[in-house]
Amino acid sequence: MTVWQHVLFLAFVALATYAQTMTGFAFGLVLLGLAGLFSLAPLPDVSNTVSILTLINALVAMGRGRPQVDWAMLRPALLSSLVGVTAGVYALEWISGSMAIVLQWLLGLTILACATLLVMRSRPLERVSGRGSFVFFGVISGVLGGLFSSAGPPMVYHLYRQPLPLAVIRNSLLVLFCFNAVLRLSLVTWQGSLNASTLWLSLEALPIVVGLTWVVRRYATADSMRAVKRMVFVLLIAAGCGLLVPASLHLWAMYGTPLSQ
Repeated sequence: MTVWQHVLFLAFVALATYAQTMTGFAFGLVLLGLAGLFSLAPLPDVSNTVSILTLINALVAMGRGRPQVDWAMLRPALLSSLVGVTAGVYALEWISGSMAIVLQWLLGLTILACATLLVMRSRPLERVSGRGSFVFFGVISGVLGGLFSSAGPPMVYHLYRQPLPLAVIRNSLLVLFCFNAVLRLSLVTWQGSLNASTLWLSLEALPIVVGLTWVVRRYATADSMRAVKRMVFVLLIAAGCGLLVPASLHLWAMYGTPLSQ
């Protein structure tokens, strides 16, 4: 990476950290989407960096105290998400070898789907959902976490529909992100995929993640949160289309059948 690419990467880290702290998710999607759009680094390397920074972001956001969590509710989602993370990491290893363009296509599609979830208006439920729904959303979130270090959107959508205090929902998400990031980092380290460039990128971004998370949590307002959600939606749509359209054209050129045949 050149000097300007490093500067651009750090700017994207700041933007992703701000979005994550204000909305409860989107760190991985924003950073991966923008880094992929500008081809700053290979997607697997950026995904590993996102795992490290997501873990740091969650730990800083939780602070020193024990987070208030409804473990009876969270446990099925947490356990199933860990299974999904494992599946996603091994799928990433298989896809990123000879089909990097497929990985780009999947990331673009995932970003667009998650941008839709961000703005969907869903009615709050009258009672907490059953264990099966938490297992389902846990697996989906885990797979996205394993592939792209972006486990947030499905579980955010599901948890924010539950009739629970906002503090419980937010802390439950942070705990889930922490466990997923720890497992993912353990798996990629065991595979030998955690290289020096990933560690250097993480060290570069660490002061921004820690400092900006603290500042935003201290001074953010409800009005600014609504504005940030709109901003994140626009960013995700732009990044998703920027990744999906070129990848689709490339795949069509490789595997499409001419109409004359």
